[in-house]
Amino acid sequence: MAPNTGAAQRFITFVNASPTPFHAVRNAASRLEKSGFVKLHESDANWDSALKGGGKFYYTRNQSSLIALTVPIGFKPGSGVSIVGTHTDSPNLRIRPVSKKSNVGYLQVACELYGGGIWHTWFDRDLSIAGRVITTDDDGGFSSRLVKVDRPILRIPTLAIHLDRSVNTSLQFNKETEFVPILSLINEQLNAPKKHSSLPKGSSISNNHHPELISLLAKELNVSEDHIHDFELRISASSHGCLRRSLYDTQPSTLGGLNDEFIFSPRLDNLMSTFCAVEAICESVSSENFARVESSRAGQVNVIACFNHEEVGSVSASGAQGSLVPQLLSRLSPTPSLLSSSIAHSLLISADMGHAVHPNHSSKHEENHRPKLNGGVVIKTNADQRYSTDAIGTFLVRQLIEKRGGNVQEFEVRNDMSCGSTIGPALSKIGVRVVDVGTPMLSMHSIRETAGSADVDSYITLFGAFFEGFANLDKSLPID
Repeated sequence: MAPNTGAAQRFITFVNASPTPFHAVRNAASRLEKSGFVKLHESDANWDSALKGGGKFYYTRNQSSLIALTVPIGFKPGSGVSIVGTHTDSPNLRIRPVSKKSNVGYLQVACELYGGGIWHTWFDRDLSIAGRVITTDDDGGFSSRLVKVDRPILRIPTLAIHLDRSVNTSLQFNKETEFVPILSLINEQLNAPKKHSSLPKGSSISNNHHPELISLLAKELNVSEDHIHDFELRISASSHGCLRRSLYDTQPSTLGGLNDEFIFSPRLDNLMSTFCAVEAICESVSSENFARVESSRAGQVNVIACFNHEEVGSVSASGAQGSLVPQLLSRLSPTPSLLSSSIAHSLLISADMGHAVHPNHSSKHEENHRPKLNGGVVIKTNADQRYSTDAIGTFLVRQLIEKRGGNVQEFEVRNDMSCGSTIGPALSKIGVRVVDVGTPMLSMHSIRETAGSADVDSYITLFGAFFEGFANLDKSLPID
């Protein structure tokens, strides 16, 4: 029987429009605003009016991390906080600060690897660029603008089997010299360096990148080339300037399988968690849900926290080891005693994708911990604290899912294999209780990943139950 794919279709729209963390945060913010959330700014010294209760707010940091919160009408400082934490980044290729490169008649773009990708999956894909660009405004000021080039302009070609007969038995490649995308063929006239009447300014990046790349960005943003000052661009997977330099695959996300039971997509890890967290908090304040949620959460603040840089250790101002959550808790409960009380009554669900059992490699899973696609939410446990789950966290998640009629799966890594980690251990250092969950997927960190289309609903259901029911459920448990 085909699953209900409404939520999965909405996720596909979201992920296709979000090739970078910057785009994901912008699209999440747009969804929040449509649900009545009001934007705050971290730079504002006084949030008193916002935190008096009965409001819904969000704010961002560095355009790549986002916090959204709903403050109940009866909120008092020292009350608990129910947090769903996710991350917005995925492994990708980032264009280097000096990217101009050429060889044997090809224009190439030098890239740096970000995160732990399955890099061989990036060969022979139709790639493009997306990110943010710092540009000059018409009034002489500066803006950080997002760009997404919706056509393939780059490719990393493999070597033909006739020139490497070992390719099917031992695929190996040098990531510095044999993993460089091609941009164009060199045309002596078209690619001739532009003549400048004087040396470029120190702030100019015109000598760092191919003029053709700068020209493309200028056309996309409808600005002159000398108004682009820098950029961060990624080569990453999606649908059809300071610049964040990233590449992405132009093949769109889609439903797949005989009964649309699969999602074939880039960046499932971890935009699926991010999308579902945003959907859940928006649904919690919808007109049909608000009264029920408001009356049941006992003064608890509901929060989603979507961080950047998880794939490289969360060590940044916009990562989970930064100050986003501690500062939020401090603003909600501004004295040491109130803050301690709030932390003691809080719970953070660390939501990151998990590993589904693989039909061709089932031995890679411990025999009693084999999550299945569309089998429901996975609770992730590790004795070495690579995940932060304990018995109380497991109990709470099970109870919340049970009340909504959902399923729970368990994952624990084999003793002869290493375990990955999440934002959970980093945030547990604050003192807040943390439980690690996910939904199962295949091919994690590939340019194309696979998840279950029904698991989108499972994820949203858990987060919705958490926002509605955790505060009252927690009253039945000892907290120290």
